[in-house]
Amino acid sequence: MKNKITLFIIWYILWMCLTWPFDPEHAIVGIAVAGFITFITSDLFTPRLEHFGQINRYLWFFYFVFLFLGECLKANINVAIRVLNPKLPIHPGIVKVKTDLKSEIGITFLGNCLTLASGTLCVDVDQERRFLYVHSLDVKSQDTGESAQLIVNKFEKVLERIFE
Repeated sequence: MKNKITLFIIWYILWMCLTWPFDPEHAIVGIAVAGFITFITSDLFTPRLEHFGQINRYLWFFYFVFLFLGECLKANINVAIRVLNPKLPIHPGIVKVKTDLKSEIGITFLGNCLTLASGTLCVDVDQERRFLYVHSLDVKSQDTGESAQLIVNKFEKVLERIFE
């Protein structure tokens, strides 16, 4: 219960920062919104609530945001070039990727990152065995292990420092 109260306070502070300047209407609505978000997300965050106090995780997350934006920009340019020049070869395929991430939220972040970056799409997740099935527009290697590492290596190590 203590973890849920802490999570509620974090969501409420975030709400109040986003709806600045302070007024009573936003404060009352913030209680309802923070309570609802706490109810929905408490099973994701409360087992690892002790991570909220570790500053290095926030620094790694800040780095991750810029890494993700850079990779997303590169991937979008790559897809745009392939669309504008149809003679460029593509090698579509589905790659089975084994991840070292153990937490559900870490695997979810990895799957979402791969889906949001153009040219790849996470089509399935095997939570028990920690496999992601990723469709790639251009599979670089016929070796499954090598192509899997080319796809997830950018994000996995950083996400491991944030969520594990």
